[in-house]
Amino acid sequence: MILKPGEKIHVITRRMFEGDVRRHFAGEVKDANERTARLEGYVYVFDSGRNEFIRKDNPRVKLVAIGDCGYVMNIIPENVILEDLEYIHTDDNRLVVTDGKEFSLDINEFGANR
Repeated sequence: MILKPGEKIHVITRRMFEGDVRRHFAGEVKDANERTARLEGYVYVFDSGRNEFIRKDNPRVKLVAIGDCGYVMNIIPENVILEDLEYIHTDDNRLVVTDGKEFSLDINEFGANR
């Protein structure tokens, strides 16, 4: 099994069209098999008016097809507290998700405004 219960991951849902909503998810693997993972965590949605990702208040359960090309998945270190994650724009216009401590993940290869 590629994902194990207890692991934390950051999931980016690929946009199919320019106007698609930008959605991300950060959560803990609750169960997984070779094809699917059941995650519990937080949804982040891009607010274009504010030019930032906003975390939805309530945790959610999400099913993700592991081999689906519609997702980009990154492992989050186990010591990261999911509730501490936030999106920031760096001085060089990069979009980063961070816990404000040791964890930092550059999630946009082409700049924060794209």
